[in-house]
Amino acid sequence: MRKEARLGFGTARAAAAYERGRPGYPAEAVAELVRLLGIAPGATVLDLAAGSGKLTRQLLPAGADLLAVEPSAAMRERLAATAPGVRVLQGTAEAIPLPDGGLDAVTVGQAFHWFDGSRALAELHRVLRPGGRVGLIWNVRDESVPWMARITAVIDRHAGDTPRYRDGRWRAAFDASGFTPLQGRRFRHRHQLDRAGLLDRFGSISFLATLPDPARARVLTEIEAIVEAEPSLAGPGPVAVPYRTDLFWTERRR
Repeated sequence: MRKEARLGFGTARAAAAYERGRPGYPAEAVAELVRLLGIAPGATVLDLAAGSGKLTRQLLPAGADLLAVEPSAAMRERLAATAPGVRVLQGTAEAIPLPDGGLDAVTVGQAFHWFDGSRALAELHRVLRPGGRVGLIWNVRDESVPWMARITAVIDRHAGDTPRYRDGRWRAAFDASGFTPLQGRRFRHRHQLDRAGLLDRFGSISFLATLPDPARARVLTEIEAIVEAEPSLAGPGPVAVPYRTDLFWTERRR
Protein backbone atom coordinates (compact mmCIF):
# COMPACT_ATOMS: atom_id res chain seq x y z
CA MET A 1 0.00 0.00 0.00
CA ARG A 2 1.12 3.54 -0.63
CA LYS A 3 1.95 5.51 2.48
CA GLU A 4 -1.05 7.85 2.00
CA ALA A 5 -3.45 4.90 1.89
CA ARG A 6 -1.76 2.96 4.70
CA LEU A 7 -1.80 5.92 7.07
CA GLY A 8 -4.88 7.71 5.76
CA PHE A 9 -7.16 4.67 5.96
CA GLY A 10 -5.28 2.44 8.39
CA THR A 11 -6.28 3.74 11.82
CA ALA A 12 -9.45 3.22 13.82
CA ARG A 13 -10.08 6.99 13.71
CA ALA A 14 -9.74 7.05 9.92
CA ALA A 15 -12.01 4.03 9.47
CA ALA A 16 -14.68 5.58 11.71
CA ALA A 17 -14.50 8.93 9.88
CA TYR A 18 -14.70 7.15 6.53
CA GLU A 19 -17.77 5.23 7.59
CA ARG A 20 -19.50 8.34 8.98
CA GLY A 21 -18.62 10.78 6.23
CA ARG A 22 -18.42 8.90 2.94
CA PRO A 23 -21.54 8.28 0.87
CA GLY A 24 -22.90 4.98 -0.27
CA TYR A 25 -23.80 4.64 -3.95
CA PRO A 26 -27.06 5.64 -5.65
CA ALA A 27 -29.53 2.78 -5.88
CA GLU A 28 -29.79 3.16 -9.65
CA ALA A 29 -26.02 2.78 -10.07
CA VAL A 30 -25.89 -0.28 -7.80
CA ALA A 31 -28.78 -1.87 -9.68
CA GLU A 32 -26.93 -1.34 -12.95
CA LEU A 33 -23.73 -2.77 -11.48
CA VAL A 34 -25.62 -5.84 -10.25
CA ARG A 35 -27.25 -6.32 -13.66
CA LEU A 36 -24.09 -5.85 -15.72
CA LEU A 37 -21.98 -8.16 -13.58
CA GLY A 38 -24.63 -10.84 -13.10
CA ILE A 39 -24.54 -10.53 -9.31
CA ALA A 40 -27.25 -12.99 -8.30
CA PRO A 41 -27.83 -16.20 -6.35
CA GLY A 42 -25.33 -18.82 -7.50
CA ALA A 43 -22.64 -16.29 -8.45
CA THR A 44 -19.40 -15.90 -6.48
CA VAL A 45 -18.44 -12.23 -6.23
CA LEU A 46 -15.49 -10.39 -4.69
CA ASP A 47 -15.69 -6.83 -3.39
CA LEU A 48 -12.02 -5.82 -3.66
CA ALA A 49 -10.49 -3.11 -1.46
CA ALA A 50 -13.83 -3.11 0.30
CA GLY A 51 -12.94 -0.52 2.94
CA SER A 52 -15.58 -0.18 5.63
CA GLY A 53 -18.12 -2.03 3.49
CA LYS A 54 -20.04 0.82 1.85
CA LEU A 55 -20.46 -1.06 -1.44
CA THR A 56 -20.37 -4.52 0.13
CA ARG A 57 -23.55 -3.86 2.08
CA GLN A 58 -25.39 -2.60 -0.98
CA LEU A 59 -24.50 -5.76 -2.91
CA LEU A 60 -25.73 -8.17 -0.23
CA PRO A 61 -29.44 -8.09 -1.22
CA ALA A 62 -28.57 -9.46 -4.69
CA GLY A 63 -28.01 -12.85 -3.03
CA ALA A 64 -24.60 -13.79 -4.46
CA ASP A 65 -21.90 -15.58 -2.47
CA LEU A 66 -20.08 -12.37 -1.53
CA LEU A 67 -16.46 -12.13 -0.36
CA ALA A 68 -14.48 -9.05 0.62
CA VAL A 69 -10.74 -8.38 0.47
CA GLU A 70 -9.26 -5.37 2.26
CA PRO A 71 -5.63 -4.61 3.23
CA SER A 72 -6.29 -2.34 6.25
CA ALA A 73 -6.91 -4.10 9.57
CA ALA A 74 -8.93 -1.14 10.87
CA MET A 75 -11.16 -1.18 7.80
CA ARG A 76 -11.55 -4.98 7.98
CA GLU A 77 -12.71 -4.67 11.58
CA ARG A 78 -15.25 -2.02 10.60
CA LEU A 79 -16.37 -4.11 7.61
CA ALA A 80 -16.87 -7.23 9.71
CA ALA A 81 -19.07 -5.22 12.09
CA THR A 82 -21.17 -3.58 9.36
CA ALA A 83 -21.56 -6.57 7.03
CA PRO A 84 -21.88 -9.64 9.26
CA GLY A 85 -21.86 -12.90 7.36
CA VAL A 86 -19.52 -11.69 4.62
CA ARG A 87 -16.19 -13.52 4.58
CA VAL A 88 -13.53 -10.83 4.97
CA LEU A 89 -9.95 -11.57 3.91
CA GLN A 90 -6.69 -9.69 4.22
CA GLY A 91 -5.13 -8.99 0.86
CA THR A 92 -4.45 -6.47 -1.86
CA ALA A 93 -5.42 -6.05 -5.49
CA GLU A 94 -1.93 -7.18 -6.47
CA ALA A 95 -2.08 -10.30 -4.26
CA ILE A 96 -5.65 -11.58 -3.99
CA PRO A 97 -5.83 -14.54 -1.57
CA LEU A 98 -8.16 -16.64 -3.76
CA PRO A 99 -7.65 -19.54 -6.19
CA ASP A 100 -7.55 -19.29 -9.96
CA GLY A 101 -10.77 -18.96 -11.91
CA GLY A 102 -13.20 -19.11 -9.00
CA LEU A 103 -14.98 -15.78 -9.34
CA ASP A 104 -17.85 -14.70 -11.54
CA ALA A 105 -17.40 -10.99 -10.85
CA VAL A 106 -15.27 -8.46 -8.98
CA THR A 107 -16.38 -5.03 -7.80
CA VAL A 108 -14.09 -2.16 -6.80
CA GLY A 109 -15.47 0.95 -5.10
CA GLN A 110 -13.39 4.15 -4.78
CA ALA A 111 -10.12 2.26 -5.08
CA PHE A 112 -8.77 1.25 -8.49
CA HIS A 113 -6.70 4.44 -8.79
CA TRP A 114 -4.70 3.24 -5.75
CA PHE A 115 -3.71 -0.03 -7.43
CA ASP A 116 -0.64 -0.94 -9.42
CA GLY A 117 -2.88 -1.23 -12.46
CA SER A 118 -1.06 -3.82 -14.56
CA ARG A 119 -0.38 -6.10 -11.59
CA ALA A 120 -3.95 -5.76 -10.34
CA LEU A 121 -5.42 -6.60 -13.73
CA ALA A 122 -3.17 -9.66 -13.99
CA GLU A 123 -4.54 -10.81 -10.61
CA LEU A 124 -8.12 -10.08 -11.62
CA HIS A 125 -7.59 -12.05 -14.82
CA ARG A 126 -6.27 -14.96 -12.72
CA VAL A 127 -9.12 -15.12 -10.18
CA LEU A 128 -11.98 -14.57 -12.65
CA ARG A 129 -13.44 -17.26 -14.82
CA PRO A 130 -13.35 -16.59 -18.60
CA GLY A 131 -16.09 -14.08 -19.33
CA GLY A 132 -16.18 -12.87 -15.72
CA ARG A 133 -16.65 -9.14 -15.27
CA VAL A 134 -15.11 -6.33 -13.25
CA GLY A 135 -17.13 -3.31 -12.13
CA LEU A 136 -15.43 -0.09 -11.00
CA ILE A 137 -17.41 2.65 -9.30
CA TRP A 138 -16.53 6.05 -7.87
CA ASN A 139 -18.47 8.79 -6.16
CA VAL A 140 -16.87 12.03 -7.38
CA ARG A 141 -17.43 15.46 -5.84
CA ASP A 142 -19.55 17.57 -8.22
CA GLU A 143 -17.32 20.58 -8.74
CA SER A 144 -19.84 22.26 -11.05
CA VAL A 145 -21.40 23.40 -7.75
CA PRO A 146 -19.48 26.58 -6.80
CA TRP A 147 -19.12 25.92 -3.07
CA MET A 148 -17.84 22.42 -3.77
CA ALA A 149 -15.33 23.83 -6.26
CA ARG A 150 -14.06 26.20 -3.55
CA ILE A 151 -13.64 23.31 -1.13
CA THR A 152 -11.77 21.32 -3.79
CA ALA A 153 -9.35 24.24 -4.24
CA VAL A 154 -8.53 24.01 -0.52
CA ILE A 155 -8.12 20.24 -0.67
CA ASP A 156 -5.94 20.28 -3.78
CA ARG A 157 -3.23 22.33 -2.07
CA HIS A 158 -2.38 19.24 -0.01
CA ALA A 159 -2.71 16.47 -2.63
CA GLY A 160 0.91 16.25 -3.77
CA ASP A 161 1.38 13.21 -6.02
CA THR A 162 -1.29 11.10 -4.31
CA PRO A 163 -3.05 8.85 -6.86
CA ARG A 164 -6.48 10.24 -7.69
CA TYR A 165 -9.39 9.06 -9.78
CA ARG A 166 -9.88 12.35 -11.59
CA ASP A 167 -6.38 12.47 -13.12
CA GLY A 168 -7.30 9.43 -15.24
CA ARG A 169 -3.89 7.77 -15.01
CA TRP A 170 -5.51 4.57 -13.74
CA ARG A 171 -7.03 3.97 -17.20
CA ALA A 172 -3.67 3.28 -18.85
CA ALA A 173 -3.46 -0.24 -17.41
CA PHE A 174 -6.47 -1.30 -19.48
CA ASP A 175 -4.73 -0.47 -22.77
CA ALA A 176 -2.71 -3.70 -22.70
CA SER A 177 -4.70 -6.08 -20.53
CA GLY A 178 -6.63 -9.30 -20.91
CA PHE A 179 -9.91 -7.39 -20.63
CA THR A 180 -12.34 -5.81 -23.06
CA PRO A 181 -12.35 -1.99 -23.39
CA LEU A 182 -13.93 -0.14 -20.49
CA GLN A 183 -17.52 0.96 -20.87
CA GLY A 184 -19.15 3.49 -18.59
CA ARG A 185 -22.24 5.24 -17.30
CA ARG A 186 -22.74 8.29 -15.09
CA PHE A 187 -25.31 8.97 -12.38
CA ARG A 188 -26.21 11.88 -10.13
CA HIS A 189 -26.08 11.53 -6.37
CA ARG A 190 -26.73 13.54 -3.20
CA HIS A 191 -25.53 12.60 0.27
CA GLN A 192 -27.21 14.13 3.30
CA LEU A 193 -24.81 14.92 6.15
CA ASP A 194 -24.90 16.96 9.34
CA ARG A 195 -22.07 19.45 9.87
CA ALA A 196 -19.92 17.01 11.84
CA GLY A 197 -20.39 14.34 9.19
CA LEU A 198 -19.45 16.85 6.50
CA LEU A 199 -16.11 17.47 8.19
CA ASP A 200 -15.61 13.70 8.54
CA ARG A 201 -16.22 13.41 4.82
CA PHE A 202 -13.36 15.75 3.92
CA GLY A 203 -11.18 14.76 6.86
CA SER A 204 -11.25 11.15 5.64
CA ILE A 205 -9.47 12.05 2.39
CA SER A 206 -6.21 10.14 2.59
CA PHE A 207 -3.73 12.98 2.30
CA LEU A 208 -5.72 15.17 4.71
CA ALA A 209 -6.07 12.34 7.24
CA THR A 210 -2.28 11.99 7.31
CA LEU A 211 -1.59 15.66 8.10
CA PRO A 212 -0.42 16.52 11.62
CA ASP A 213 -3.43 17.30 13.78
CA PRO A 214 -2.92 21.10 13.85
CA ALA A 215 -2.56 21.30 10.06
CA ARG A 216 -5.55 19.04 9.51
CA ALA A 217 -7.63 21.18 11.89
CA ARG A 218 -6.70 24.32 9.92
CA VAL A 219 -7.82 22.73 6.64
CA LEU A 220 -11.13 21.62 8.15
CA THR A 221 -11.66 25.11 9.56
CA GLU A 222 -11.18 26.55 6.06
CA ILE A 223 -13.71 24.09 4.70
CA GLU A 224 -16.17 24.84 7.49
CA ALA A 225 -15.88 28.57 6.72
CA ILE A 226 -16.77 27.95 3.06
CA VAL A 227 -19.85 26.00 4.12
CA GLU A 228 -20.91 28.65 6.64
CA ALA A 229 -20.54 31.42 4.04
CA GLU A 230 -22.67 29.66 1.43
CA PRO A 231 -26.25 31.11 1.41
CA SER A 232 -27.76 27.89 0.02
CA LEU A 233 -26.46 26.00 3.07
CA ALA A 234 -27.76 28.44 5.68
CA GLY A 235 -29.44 27.00 8.74
CA PRO A 236 -28.77 24.14 11.12
CA GLY A 237 -30.17 21.36 8.95
CA PRO A 238 -28.28 18.69 7.01
CA VAL A 239 -26.14 19.52 4.00
CA ALA A 240 -26.84 17.81 0.66
CA VAL A 241 -23.35 17.05 -0.65
CA PRO A 242 -23.41 16.89 -4.49
CA TYR A 243 -21.74 14.05 -6.35
CA ARG A 244 -21.71 12.34 -9.65
CA THR A 245 -21.22 8.56 -9.65
CA ASP A 246 -19.10 7.04 -12.42
CA LEU A 247 -19.54 3.34 -13.20
CA PHE A 248 -17.28 1.33 -15.50
CA TRP A 249 -17.25 -2.31 -16.47
CA THR A 250 -15.06 -4.69 -18.43
CA GLU A 251 -14.97 -8.43 -19.17
CA ARG A 252 -12.17 -10.97 -18.93
CA ARG A 253 -11.24 -12.14 -22.39
CA ARG A 254 -11.45 -15.85 -22.91
